[in-house]
Amino acid sequence: MINKKIAFLIPCYNEAQTIGKVVADCKKAIPEADVYVYDNNSSDGTDEIARKAGAIVRYEYQQGKGNVIRRMFREINADCYIMLDGDDTNPPEFAPQMAELVLTKNVDMVVGDRLSSTYFEENKRPFHNFGNSIVKKLINLLFKSDIKDIMTGYRAFSYQFVKTFPVISKGFEIETEMTIHSVAQNLNVENVVTDYRDRPDGSESKLNTYSDGLKVLKTIFRLFKNYRPLLFFMIVSIILALISIILFIPILSKFLKTGLVPNFPTLIVSGFIFMAALISLFAGIILDVQVEKGRQDFEYRLQEVNFQKNIMEKINEKTN
Repeated sequence: MINKKIAFLIPCYNEAQTIGKVVADCKKAIPEADVYVYDNNSSDGTDEIARKAGAIVRYEYQQGKGNVIRRMFREINADCYIMLDGDDTNPPEFAPQMAELVLTKNVDMVVGDRLSSTYFEENKRPFHNFGNSIVKKLINLLFKSDIKDIMTGYRAFSYQFVKTFPVISKGFEIETEMTIHSVAQNLNVENVVTDYRDRPDGSESKLNTYSDGLKVLKTIFRLFKNYRPLLFFMIVSIILALISIILFIPILSKFLKTGLVPNFPTLIVSGFIFMAALISLFAGIILDVQVEKGRQDFEYRLQEVNFQKNIMEKINEKTN
């Protein structure tokens, strides 16, 4: 990792109780790394504590973790980025292993896997445990992936990932968006098993189990539609076609027996539903072509970002 710039990214909102320790642990784990703390309208002095601990403190005034990550990704240039939460639940001693995968194995995103280690023993919020398991199984099923921890905030990224990732989500659903984006765009993703420790007494989670959980499910639904439109609209088409057939069969049966169509309005409804099924199918086919074109454009964007990075490195070498 010599001559490679590594940056710790710590989004924070009212983490005065733990942020000092987190910054110190990051500096101990990778002494040569820059530690950035992005304060998101904290009212408890989180920023001053982080600054005294040696962090570079910056601010994002739009509330929400997704907004903070958008700001961090825009402003910071590094060869490897390590993101973790400011609540002292993610031990930074795993950061060197994660950074090595990015810097030597060309991994685009390393996922800090809590669920395969101490998460279910340490975490005292049973609905969080249940939600994490459901989300992991759902995404791996829909996107044919093998990501071990979907909603972890402990991740490492390459420069190419950070500069090409389109941040859409505003809140805690950002980790879900990162995961689906990586899988859908065929990026190189690895899992590293990390320890998890629950928040210390007096430190409160900002994640609302129900409202944020609903946002995560809505994000999965939206991204499934956007990244795999053919499958999504094919499912919709099959459901509509089945409803149409269920409505049509009794009418056909009576017609074959009597030669009459007694439920003409139902026949019309059945026909319109079947038309909607066909429209849905063709919409999926058209959108799938657009998604394929988007993947090609994304590959060109990756090449462009890599070229820009190489130019910047050559300029820095000459100036130094």
